[in-house]
Amino acid sequence: MSTTDIDEGPDRTGDPEFERARARVEELAPEITAHRRRYYEDAAPTVSDSQFDELMHELIDLETRYPELKKNDSPTEQVGTFSEAFAPVTHLEKMLSLQDVFSLEEVQTWADRITAEVPGERYLCEVKIDGLAVDLVYENGRLTRAATRGDGVTGEDVTANVRTIAAVPQRLAAADGFPVPSLLEVRGEVYFPTADFERLNESQVAAGKAPFANPRNAAAGSLRQKDAAKTAERPLSFIAHGLGVLQGFEPDSQSHSYAALDAWGLPVSPYWRVVPTIDEAFAYIEEFGGKRHKLVHEIDGIVIKIDDFGVQRRLGATSRTPRWAVAFKFPPEEVNTRLLDIKVSIGRTGRATPYAVLDPVRVAGSEVEFATLHNADQVKAKGVLIGDIVVVRKAGDVIPEIVAPVAAARTGDETEFAMPERCPECDSVLAPAAEGDIDLRCPNARSCPGQLRERLAFATGRSCFDVDRMGYIACAALVQPLEPAEPVLTDEGGVFDLKMDELLPIRVVVRDPDSGLPKIDEKTGEQKVVTPFARQPDKKTGEILPRKNAEEMLQNLEAAKSQPLWRVVNALSIRHVGPVSAQALAEHFRDLDRIAEADEEEMAAVDGVGPTIAAAIKDWFAVDWHRDIVERWRAAGVRMQDEAPDPSEALPQTLEGVTIVITGGIDGYTREGAAAAVKARGGKSSSSVSKKTGAVVAGDKPGSKYDKAVQLGVTVVQGEDFDRLLEHGLGEFSSQSEESGDGNEPE
Repeated sequence: MSTTDIDEGPDRTGDPEFERARARVEELAPEITAHRRRYYEDAAPTVSDSQFDELMHELIDLETRYPELKKNDSPTEQVGTFSEAFAPVTHLEKMLSLQDVFSLEEVQTWADRITAEVPGERYLCEVKIDGLAVDLVYENGRLTRAATRGDGVTGEDVTANVRTIAAVPQRLAAADGFPVPSLLEVRGEVYFPTADFERLNESQVAAGKAPFANPRNAAAGSLRQKDAAKTAERPLSFIAHGLGVLQGFEPDSQSHSYAALDAWGLPVSPYWRVVPTIDEAFAYIEEFGGKRHKLVHEIDGIVIKIDDFGVQRRLGATSRTPRWAVAFKFPPEEVNTRLLDIKVSIGRTGRATPYAVLDPVRVAGSEVEFATLHNADQVKAKGVLIGDIVVVRKAGDVIPEIVAPVAAARTGDETEFAMPERCPECDSVLAPAAEGDIDLRCPNARSCPGQLRERLAFATGRSCFDVDRMGYIACAALVQPLEPAEPVLTDEGGVFDLKMDELLPIRVVVRDPDSGLPKIDEKTGEQKVVTPFARQPDKKTGEILPRKNAEEMLQNLEAAKSQPLWRVVNALSIRHVGPVSAQALAEHFRDLDRIAEADEEEMAAVDGVGPTIAAAIKDWFAVDWHRDIVERWRAAGVRMQDEAPDPSEALPQTLEGVTIVITGGIDGYTREGAAAAVKARGGKSSSSVSKKTGAVVAGDKPGSKYDKAVQLGVTVVQGEDFDRLLEHGLGEFSSQSEESGDGNEPE
């Protein structure tokens, strides 16, 4: 008997009540699944929330009374199990990326190339969901595995988490003309419905956590929870958009496969359309460009595919992308809104940065309240006045910026911005750090709460100690509490000495992580205030208990003490020192005391450091309270040395003497991690491309460095081949380049 069949229990043969219960359970399970699908995927529920709850409660009651009727894939069993970590899994068939294009002319060029080979082919158009790509495997109709895209070959096993997503069926249903295949590999996107996103961020802030930047990040963060029960708390959904390995059924086209997926119970997009000409594909792009924020999920473009599978196979694919599909990416959006004010935030190095405070407006799928203006000179250069109607753009759909004022809309009531003379955080006099500097800085480096808040957020962030649960709100709470009157931390030296009894009384104003400005509660018009570390007092005893995230934060701080030396160096917020130079210093000296004691000439000679960074390091360690931070961290047990590498464990030096430039995102690696991997193989990681560059690794959304590599004839290695480059070196890629011309243009 299958593990998902009805469990054997007492022999109730002939019991009419049991038989009625059995029949009702078999009716309720698919009905509830169908209602969930209509709600999450079609945005067209046929029952109210209360009616749905009644059906669910009826099923729970029946399964409680008759446990033998409860199946493992029941709608009531959606939480899954706790997962300690995500194991690597190999996809049955490689998951390719799509070729991105940014203009209709590029789409036309792609279509012309297709029609030259196979004229008269139909196109399937669909919206490009801004979610997280996943790969599902069904064996004999049952979901057996789910994995993230990973590097296209290997992904993360997130089966337990995906099982909590209501839209993903645990078992496929057969239908006329669509027998359930013996093996099915499904590709699709996990996404966060836009209607739920704002509610999620409100709950994040209320819990003392930083809000997610966008629905895509929320989906990725939710799916990668180590505890599947936490994933189950998020209203994630799923849409299938492709097939990998398939046995037992053979569709002849993309549209035919979508009909099959729908028949089996897998959700497919309601927006796809087959068109006979590329002109109609252009019309589809225009139509959904106007609808992009009215759909149930965020989209960032339109995908156009050749519909016929036979033609798809004939056209084939490069090592990176299929030739039979292209993704048109929407350009950055521009909207008009009112510039309510210009305020100034203070960064971790004391830099005073003007920020535009905007009448909230939705741009590129998210609400924007602030936009950076960089410095007073740029405010003047753009000619913006407080009170202007301004054009706001999200460059790359990420960073909001003011493009220009709408001068024709001025009434005469607008006012010029004047850079403040004093720090808005501590009232110190602002001044350039050196003669000729454009930026003004707050000189009160130690005591300025704005600088300390930003330094603390940086030091505990991903590129430094990487302390999970210690987000921006927590950092602000430790430095700028409403209560108690005195801050818990007066500099970052005490961060590893925090105690729970210090945290529980803290109340703090919620601040925007981009601008540092207080958030305003829309209902009250007052600043938003939270207790980030304590739960509400017990109603009976009045006892104040810690939030779980506060307990986890202290645990993670303890674990962070063992981070490698380069992260400690980076966390010191020494001007000009970033992850690359921090790694270079740690690798060369292997001891923080040796770095502090080294002379400028020795430091400057370290590859990746140079005289400017060396001088900044000497200046930093010359300050008494800076050295005090190091000593407090040392006393708390923070790692101050790296062990010398064991020659017997050294990786093969496949890139010895080779300079590698990395551009764009590489699955499975942070930017710092990719650079470290190159160095571990004997190579040098550089940030600039020249004729001496050995290779440019082009990951997701490569920048201008890719273009320069093509221009200079430098070998280009696609991001999915990065691990192969590390393992085997540059030889095979260089030879490929020589055999195929310059070897730098993607096929």
